[in-house]
Amino acid sequence: MVKTPWILMCPPRFYGIEYEINPWMNRRVKSDPDKAARQWQALHDALIGLGAAVELLEPVEGLPDLVFTANAGLVYRDLFLSSRFRYGERQGETPVFDRWFAEHGFRVEHTPDGMHFEGAGDALFCGETLFAGYRFRSDARTMSWVGDRLGVEVLPLELVDPRYYHLDTCFCPIAPNAAIYFPGAFDEYGRSVLQDRIWTLIEVSAEEAFSFSCNAVVVGRSVLLNRGAPKLARELERLGFAAVPLDLTEFIKAGGSAKCLTFRLDGEDAASWRTAASAATG
Repeated sequence: MVKTPWILMCPPRFYGIEYEINPWMNRRVKSDPDKAARQWQALHDALIGLGAAVELLEPVEGLPDLVFTANAGLVYRDLFLSSRFRYGERQGETPVFDRWFAEHGFRVEHTPDGMHFEGAGDALFCGETLFAGYRFRSDARTMSWVGDRLGVEVLPLELVDPRYYHLDTCFCPIAPNAAIYFPGAFDEYGRSVLQDRIWTLIEVSAEEAFSFSCNAVVVGRSVLLNRGAPKLARELERLGFAAVPLDLTEFIKAGGSAKCLTFRLDGEDAASWRTAASAATG
């Protein structure tokens, strides 16, 4: 029995560009609150339409990036490994996320002091392996610690383009042996690791990566992503996936898109541990 996808989102009531902590943010380029709300709602409704159960986190004034729930932490079975944000502007989100996860039955743990870790933004399972981005937000040594804590193989990948500051902006597992990625976001070693370890690796062009097409949400065989990636959509459909394009331009102003706006509470579809857990309970 396949479990119902379980996703955490946060309405964009207090979302806005209030500071600059990545190259996409510019306080002079304001977000449109009404448009952002419509775009967020369209993503929410599309997920519901695909059969997902969506939990809502209460927005908090003064935490504009709380809407990007993907950065809350990392879930592995019933463990929630909470993020330790690099920038002070986002550190106030941690107690909000910790409280929610504790209230919903997760064991909440943190990385050691000084070890920056930005959750599912930089840590993504593809099969049994945890692919881990580092440099701009998370630390390489932290990712090794995460692997030891979870008892899983971790492959650290250095990010080299500050526009793709989180792994989920340039890499998206779509099945336990398949992923999409933008090669220009990685160094030569990182590209070789991805090419060696993932059977089906779909290369995204620089133009389509710039539209945040890699920052996608996968629900079964459906891939929800920002509009502006027709080549990727065709390739996904050739492989038997359904591309679901959405307008998420208001969130790209802050450096996020569909994946950033969601957190899979039950584990990503591409994670083998989730599939095994589902089979065991079925």
